[in-house]
Amino acid sequence: MPPRVDHGRSRREQMPRGTGTESVRVGRALVLLVLLAAGTAASAQAPDCGGDFEAWRGRLQAEARAAGVSDDSVALLDAVEPSAKVLAHDRGQAVFTQDWLTFAGRMVNAYRLRVGRERLEGLADSFARAQQDHGVPGPVIAAFWGLETDYGAVQGDIDTLAALATLAHDCRRPALFRPQLIDALRLVDLGWLDPGELRGAWAGELGQVQLLPSDYLAFGRDGDGDGSVHLKRSAADVIMTAAAFIEHLGWRPGEPWLTEVQVPEGLDWSRAGAYRRLPRRDWVSLGVRAAAAAPLPEDDLPAALLLPMGRHGPAFLAYPNFEAFLEWNQSLVYTTTAAYLATRLDGAPPVTRGNPDPGLNASQMAELQRLLALRGHDVGVVDGILGARTRAAVRAEQQHLGLPADAWPTPALLSRLAGD
Repeated sequence: MPPRVDHGRSRREQMPRGTGTESVRVGRALVLLVLLAAGTAASAQAPDCGGDFEAWRGRLQAEARAAGVSDDSVALLDAVEPSAKVLAHDRGQAVFTQDWLTFAGRMVNAYRLRVGRERLEGLADSFARAQQDHGVPGPVIAAFWGLETDYGAVQGDIDTLAALATLAHDCRRPALFRPQLIDALRLVDLGWLDPGELRGAWAGELGQVQLLPSDYLAFGRDGDGDGSVHLKRSAADVIMTAAAFIEHLGWRPGEPWLTEVQVPEGLDWSRAGAYRRLPRRDWVSLGVRAAAAAPLPEDDLPAALLLPMGRHGPAFLAYPNFEAFLEWNQSLVYTTTAAYLATRLDGAPPVTRGNPDPGLNASQMAELQRLLALRGHDVGVVDGILGARTRAAVRAEQQHLGLPADAWPTPALLSRLAGD
């Protein structure tokens, strides 16, 4: 599954800590409080990075011991070496250069829909308990489960300690990944993972919903009652943990997350965007209609109009619960796909494709970003990926040029900016 990316802010920067289910909550909480108190003191110093890897690894091992990690677990780092493959993954995430219909067409496929529905039916008790305890509906949990690992079938086979050590030693984001490395060792100490199970995604995510070690520790829930949390093996643990994590990301029980809509041709397109909310009644007054048979409620629920491929492509109203999807992964392409898959698993029909204007390939997008930056727009890194900053800059230029401001970059817009 594609890694989580940050085209603005990222939930990876938060990394809170927590405890587990009722049956093991007290004992685990005491263990974690001791470990985390030691970890806080040890991490008060700014993490180092770069330089001789062996020397750096020795300093990290000393930090892990000071944080309360056992000698046996610290020794797992003895043979760890940096991985060029991991760095290559970190520098390029080309999957997110795909347009939404292409990406969603690949990811929301017959297999994920069929198996997701089978999981929802076969594990109905676990999903019901997850919703009761955390307010998160089963289709939402199943959507992330399916996109991340095909419901556990593809969890990744990269050495987690090597991946995290590589990213912690690299000076791009050491403060993010160094604590993850120590928390991965804590998972071994707690018995939640065997050393041989420390394998997963290139960025260190583990288990069937691909959580970073700190999130695994914080939100791990014992869904099957065996006194431990096995996110690589136990479906019940996966469901309860994912629900706890999504709840933490801001889920609002009993509210929708995404509705496909039809939009009038004469709409003021500058109103669209993931962070431009209006009460749902206002969208109705502007002529926005539900794509399905049921009408849109005319209430005060805040909603944003999403046009992932511009005004002629698919259109959605996204509600406050959509923020939880964005906190999981900052890519609008991934986020909208996950939310859409959840609606399909909840019974919604396939999306109306529309007739979107042609988009840009990666090299054209990078050229557009360069031109936008020359005009004073903050597009972040020129990477050929249509992120939130690039969309905002496109919208601003469309407004400046008197074009429909739907934030969808096209070859015509690129030619117009290149010719100015």
